[in-house]
Amino acid sequence: MKETDWTGDGVAGFEAEKVPLPNVATVGDDELMDAYSRAVIAAAERVSPSVVNIEARSGRSDGSSGNAQSGGSGGSGSGFLITPDGFLLTNSHVVHGAKRLLVTLFDGRALRADLVGEDPYTDLAVLRVDSPSALPTITLGDSQKVRVGQLAIAIGNPLGFQTSVTAGVVSALGRSLRSGSGRLIDDVLQTDAALNPGNSGGPLVTSRGEVIGVNTAVILPAQGICFAISSATAQWVASRLIRDGRVRRSYIGVGGQNVVLPRRMQLLHSAQETAVLVASVEPGSPASRAGIQEGDLILALGGIPIGGIDDLHRQLTEERLGVAAPVTILRRGERRELSIAPAEALLRPARP
Repeated sequence: MKETDWTGDGVAGFEAEKVPLPNVATVGDDELMDAYSRAVIAAAERVSPSVVNIEARSGRSDGSSGNAQSGGSGGSGSGFLITPDGFLLTNSHVVHGAKRLLVTLFDGRALRADLVGEDPYTDLAVLRVDSPSALPTITLGDSQKVRVGQLAIAIGNPLGFQTSVTAGVVSALGRSLRSGSGRLIDDVLQTDAALNPGNSGGPLVTSRGEVIGVNTAVILPAQGICFAISSATAQWVASRLIRDGRVRRSYIGVGGQNVVLPRRMQLLHSAQETAVLVASVEPGSPASRAGIQEGDLILALGGIPIGGIDDLHRQLTEERLGVAAPVTILRRGERRELSIAPAEALLRPARP
């Protein structure tokens, strides 16, 4: 760059280098819209045959081995096939508590479905249908490669309208969403692709037709704020539901609440500002056996700081089952180290 005077077009006394810009004038709005439309159309045509409608009924089955007879109260949602032999993914809240599940395929066939397993903590469930022929499936993409602003296409059955398509963009990454169980679901995608009741459990896909999320929630009355569980979470949970029928997690058996540590305690015992105040201890639980008492403040588990209930939930994984770990507590102002071996958590309200 060369010096120039302030009267020219330069910035701060320098002449700007000329950087070639794309000639947007050569690409008309019509061409851009055509390209956008072609991307949405191609993805919808590729994915739609794998998207199903799910009716969850509380009534009795008619006992037939083929089609299911509708009846009884219940709700409906969406899902999508992930294996040719009939495994499909949906939301836990779509199928939870249902006595009978009816799946309608893209070709109009209605088949009874069995619940393979569900994980209310991530609001995911796997069903299976029995078909004499291989079924069309969707590819699970890598949600870790998703970028804010990229095209996002939602396909489902909102309000009973079969195979509806909406499109938008990925609005944000790394959101957290509270599930019906009370636990936080991490790594959630936010999109402005329109979702309505009945979209739950359907896929959120890229322009290539790869699943990047499982549509799960919309914030009302706001518009354009919708959420999908990431495909990374969905793939991990689905593999365990298919293998074991459940997702194994550990628990210690305390009821607690987030508290701010008094400044004096922060200076004396911990650099962290918050902790978990133990409000109750389940009799016979790992916490009870470890000697944790009501009123204790949990600061760390396995050397990892615990700033709140959600931090504790994140640490209570399958890998900690039966493995003794140090738990750091404050009791009446005194810092203590106890040893605790988390046990397997059965389906229960979110209690660490």
